[in-house]
Amino acid sequence: MSRKHPKQGESLRFDFATLIPSAPSAHSSTLPSPPPAFTKMERTVLGVAELGRMLARSLDHTFATPIWVEGEVSGARPASSGHLYLSLKDEKEDAAVDVVIYRTHVTSRARTLLKDGARVRVRGRPTFWSPRGRLQFVGDRVEPTGKGTLLEALEKLKAKLKAQGLFDVARKRALPHEPRIIGVVTSAHGAVIHDICNVAFRRGGARILLAPARVQGTGAAEAVRHALRMLQRVPEVDVILVARGGGSQDDLLAFYDEELVRDVAACSVPVVSAVGHEVDVTFVDFAADARAATPSQAAEMVVPDLAARRRMLEERTMRLRRAMHARLAEDRVHVATLAKSFRDPRLLIASAQQRVDDHLARLHRAALRRLSRDRDVVQRLSARIGAMEPRVRIARDEARLSDLCGRLVESTRRRLVAHRAEIAELGGRLDAMSPLKVLGRGYAIAMRTRDRQAIRVASDVEIGERVEVRVDRGSFAANVVSVTLPADERGVASDLGSAS
Repeated sequence: MSRKHPKQGESLRFDFATLIPSAPSAHSSTLPSPPPAFTKMERTVLGVAELGRMLARSLDHTFATPIWVEGEVSGARPASSGHLYLSLKDEKEDAAVDVVIYRTHVTSRARTLLKDGARVRVRGRPTFWSPRGRLQFVGDRVEPTGKGTLLEALEKLKAKLKAQGLFDVARKRALPHEPRIIGVVTSAHGAVIHDICNVAFRRGGARILLAPARVQGTGAAEAVRHALRMLQRVPEVDVILVARGGGSQDDLLAFYDEELVRDVAACSVPVVSAVGHEVDVTFVDFAADARAATPSQAAEMVVPDLAARRRMLEERTMRLRRAMHARLAEDRVHVATLAKSFRDPRLLIASAQQRVDDHLARLHRAALRRLSRDRDVVQRLSARIGAMEPRVRIARDEARLSDLCGRLVESTRRRLVAHRAEIAELGGRLDAMSPLKVLGRGYAIAMRTRDRQAIRVASDVEIGERVEVRVDRGSFAANVVSVTLPADERGVASDLGSAS
């Protein structure tokens, strides 16, 4: 008999009154009628294992061939056996299915693709696992379909916080060596606080202040932020542990909250993040001053080990004692060697005193010689100072100045008389050579009007040219009507006329 298998993404409804699938639509498989023994459930009692086997057979019968399921990966974790366990979530509806990929189908590519928040397509068959009583999807092949909405949002938020410097290593603070009070933010009813207290008690005890908060589900991020604020109000709190146990990415979503990450980064005291197991890394881990793989390790990081310190102190005390004994033995040997090389200390002291007396005598003689030389120098300087008394020197300089002034006045007077005579002689000679004197004797100076140059020869002018004639008193203008040249220039003397 031919069978029709459900299409990819098609849902099945089960009628658990008959323990066989019912047909919700035309695409449902045509299944054989139930055995008559199970028509009346009130008379049928099944064992748990038998019920599980029936459900498994029903699923195997319905999904005879593999189908593809697409969704967003959540809570992916490898097992020590080599199997991969995860959940596929529907981004549009509140639905999820557990998925297992056995070791024989786990490849390096599958490990790379199956990361929390990734959107993948898994091929396989749904089965019912009786030991846990749950439905699971057994996959044998994985294909990528892109990033899930949650992963994309977390990556954008991570890039934003990193760009703002909240994850910088330079801003992380060192943890206190001996904290007065250790603040712990975690659930009051979980195993985390008990683990921290046990580790603290084993390492010597510590004062722990618990700020209880929800660490999973709706409102967990705000509860953790409130607990952080409450602990910062206690001045004696030197370090804060933010801790919770492991879980899927959905369980740890509160520790990806942006406001919580900012509060951790801005906390007034160092913060140690111990969220999840070693493989779980949240944004709070990046913003905290230190990260621990587990809450127990976080307690070991902040609680000093008194027993280890006591052992270290005892060891160092023993080493110091041995070093002191060895140094004293060396010093004793050195002192004994020096004692053998030295003579009687009294002779050494007397010899040193003698050398001191000799140096004192030599110093005294040197001081006397120096004083004698200085005394001679002072006497010579006193004589020179006496000869250079200011009043005597001023009187001498005043007399010399008076003599020089008289000589200067006489020399100046003689030079003035000589210069006056020389000037009078030069003035007479200049007056005798003055052209004006010549003009006074009846001579005149003729100048060309065009360039104001004196006319020295007749050839300097032309007939009709206008000239200016200067006499002793005043000047007048004239026109050239004739020019008479010397005989050697004209060849034949001729009278060309007269000037008017």
